[in-house]
Amino acid sequence: MALVLPQPHPPQSASSAQQRAWRQWQSAQTSAQREQWGEAALGFEQAYAAHESEAYGLAAAHALIKAGRSDLALRRTQALRARDGRLTLAYTLESHALMERGANEAAVQCLLALPDDAPRDAHWWVSLGAALQRCQRIDDAIAAYMQSLALKIDDSTVHFRLGMCFKDKGMKAEAAECVRTALALGLDGSELAARAQLVFLEREACRWAAAAPELAALRRAIADAPAHRAAETMPFPHAVFVDDPVEQLKVARLYALHVAGRVQPLPRRVAKAHGGRLRIAYLSADFHQHATAQLMIQMLEAHDRARFEVTLLSAGPDDGSTMRARLQAASEHFVELRGLTHAAMAQRIRERGIDILVDAKGATYGTLMPVTAQRAAPLQVSWLGFPGTSGADYVDYFIGDPVTTPLEHAAHFSEKLAQMPLCYQPNDARRALPAISTRADWGAPERGPLLAAFHQSYKISAEVFDSWCRILHAVPDAQLWLLRWNTNVQAALQAAARERGVDPARLVFVPMLPLEQHLSRLACADLYLDAWPCNAHTTAGEALWAGVPVVSWRGETFAQRVAPSLLNAVGLNELVRANVADYEAEAIALAQDAPRRAALRSHLIAQRRGRLFDGERFARDIEALYERMWARAVAGLPPEHLPAQDD
Repeated sequence: MALVLPQPHPPQSASSAQQRAWRQWQSAQTSAQREQWGEAALGFEQAYAAHESEAYGLAAAHALIKAGRSDLALRRTQALRARDGRLTLAYTLESHALMERGANEAAVQCLLALPDDAPRDAHWWVSLGAALQRCQRIDDAIAAYMQSLALKIDDSTVHFRLGMCFKDKGMKAEAAECVRTALALGLDGSELAARAQLVFLEREACRWAAAAPELAALRRAIADAPAHRAAETMPFPHAVFVDDPVEQLKVARLYALHVAGRVQPLPRRVAKAHGGRLRIAYLSADFHQHATAQLMIQMLEAHDRARFEVTLLSAGPDDGSTMRARLQAASEHFVELRGLTHAAMAQRIRERGIDILVDAKGATYGTLMPVTAQRAAPLQVSWLGFPGTSGADYVDYFIGDPVTTPLEHAAHFSEKLAQMPLCYQPNDARRALPAISTRADWGAPERGPLLAAFHQSYKISAEVFDSWCRILHAVPDAQLWLLRWNTNVQAALQAAARERGVDPARLVFVPMLPLEQHLSRLACADLYLDAWPCNAHTTAGEALWAGVPVVSWRGETFAQRVAPSLLNAVGLNELVRANVADYEAEAIALAQDAPRRAALRSHLIAQRRGRLFDGERFARDIEALYERMWARAVAGLPPEHLPAQDD
């Protein structure tokens, strides 16, 4: 629902000041229609200075927010509220300005300060819902959105936002229905992203019959989209559901162009040798208790501070966790960016003189690509956060390895490939060893092979589940161990098992746990079954750390080559197969061969001292890669593929 601003009436018999204000308002309105928000804001402010009409002041506040000047917008809305405490739109606009600055709780309080006798229109309720949602007060946000829909039932954006609230509550099927409604009502400019979100939600709920046609429709829409025209897509579902790397690249490019079209790049800074330490900055919203942080932490702690000045740029929450404290200690500079606009983030990075900016977030939830699109650093690198190409011409390198990003796959990436010598994924050898426990401690059966598949539910497609059921049929005493990721997954998978002739009691569902308990529980499994076309990534590394062999098969996309890369790094290429049939045969044979499983477990326990889990060695290797990138840049050479180099 677009915000509707009050329209001033043309002055009839009016003073010269009022007539001048009207002319300035008309000129500013033209600028606003062209989305020239800076000019529009100036014109509306001049109109308000000539004649203090609420319509001019509200238009000025709106344009200032659009122009990225939320600080000035706040001054205008506060002045308007001081003049008329019942001016609902002033409260609404002030909440928008506050949310632009990350002051979400203040936005809630601003809206709730509206006098009781003032009208609360649909815009006010939507704004309250958005502020509450950002404060993670999800139930309250749902109530606010419901109030808005009571006033305007056909608001597609509110239906979509309501869906995202249900998503956050783990109610994926309910969320999908809200998004489906939003699409039916029409989402101008955001249809591709919403369709991708719908597919993702249906897959999270394991509602495969609904997900399949939606994914097919999304792929047709992407195929029809002009290749070089910006589009608000959602690259992540393609990265994890589609096994065509060319199609993945197209989606990523469409989105990267969309991001670039919404920012104003900074003047380009050329790489120059400066005689000091190389300044590396890692940009993410996941510097708290998060999978990305768990992987990176020992590498960060091991960076050579005599040669590298390391900065963590945090745009995410401070969860007060031990991991957050460890991350802060691991960096020379920990810069809090949360609450800043993307433009302000880019300016802060530029002011720090960063040489190489590493985007460890990519096109995932809370993306920071609008920051990299502004070219805050002379070299920009994509690594770890997103399982595929960024599609962006403003990202120079993609860090992979010879398995995940072989040079013959270079055409699938917009970036130049920079290969780590062994595996692109860092690990933390300082994390806890799995505490000794028994299956009974976790509510799992004591007898029979226990096959873990602790994947996020979106990775479990009908094809993957078909394969797992065939394995269960071939190994009648085996049990399949699954995580209860959301409120929908258990009932859906139990029904799917029954349809495939597998007793649902052979599916053992367990809850999410903190990392140390998760590792202890995972170590009780006999075997880990991988998924496709998106492998287990962090969890595959955790399984290997816990001594549990992983059976996988290698595809053509980055997301389906991660587990093979990890297995290669621990010397277990024998567990990597070329197709589904061979994968099943290997899993069945291993499930029935306890002595071989014991030997593999012993091998993996010995590998805890090996290179895959050596964060210090990883730090040396990635530092060498940074130096190679920088040497080319300061020599005036463009980025080029950097094949793996080993000692």
